[in-house]
Amino acid sequence: MAEEIALRDVFGKTLVELGHENPAIVVLDVDLSPSTMTYHFKNEFPVRFFEIGIAEANMIGVACGLAANGKIPFASTFAVFATSRCFDQIRVSVAQAKLNVKIVSTHSGLTVGEDGASHQALEDLALICSLPNFTVIVPADGIETGQVIRAVAAHKGPCYVRLIRGKLPLVFDNSYKFEIGKAAVMRQGKAATIMAIGTMVAPALEAADVLAKEGINCRMLNMSTLKPIDELAVLRAADETGAIVTAEEHQEHGGLGSIVARITAKHNPVPMEMVAVKDKFGMSGKPAELLARYGLTSGDIIKAVREVLKRKR
Repeated sequence: MAEEIALRDVFGKTLVELGHENPAIVVLDVDLSPSTMTYHFKNEFPVRFFEIGIAEANMIGVACGLAANGKIPFASTFAVFATSRCFDQIRVSVAQAKLNVKIVSTHSGLTVGEDGASHQALEDLALICSLPNFTVIVPADGIETGQVIRAVAAHKGPCYVRLIRGKLPLVFDNSYKFEIGKAAVMRQGKAATIMAIGTMVAPALEAADVLAKEGINCRMLNMSTLKPIDELAVLRAADETGAIVTAEEHQEHGGLGSIVARITAKHNPVPMEMVAVKDKFGMSGKPAELLARYGLTSGDIIKAVREVLKRKR
């Protein structure tokens, strides 16, 4: 069984490494550092850590001021607060000004669990992807997370990284090299293409392996960079496999499925199925139970592949 690692742990420890390497790195949090794991940086670099208190919009404003003065600020809180409470500040102060602010959210999606609908961000990707100038990334495991945090630190411009509360199994080994804007081919195949992000990458791999045993060989892509998405990988998938299934722990509207559908509709329409939350809010429950209830399992991906193959030309 694959080792499971909490992405937010990797985030916190990578920040410390970056802090030693680059004195311009600073970190901001809003009374949640033990949960976002930015406390690692706080303990190592107390002068470069800014505890804003429960004032998320103000955190974004302070981060912009720091960025405007040459710092590389990492602003962190739960996904539902980072996007919903701060959208105006992110839109005007970060995106329009193209400031070098890195927003790293944790506790996204249904897998927040028992905290319930009020804390389960299922629309954050749609909100941030709607903004010009933003780079949006959803890592799939701990190995990718460490590389993503380093990549956004080096990247010039606004970035949003989406992490979850719990642990995810490793799907990569140490030979993996993340690159902003590039999809990672996890399985080869021509029957259909499964594209997944974040929490859904491991179930997508499981689904592809089950289908392969039946002679249905699917290409499987980790689309961790949601914006700018790897359009070439999407178009190759449409052309070479003729059917696409997307999988995400997010609303069906405005996330991975919507972005892929826009690209294929313009260039090469093919049958698609979207494994995602179907226009509903979340609820309190165990993460695994919620994923099953909302149709976000490997079995649901397998079902979607079977459905899309019925319509494949």
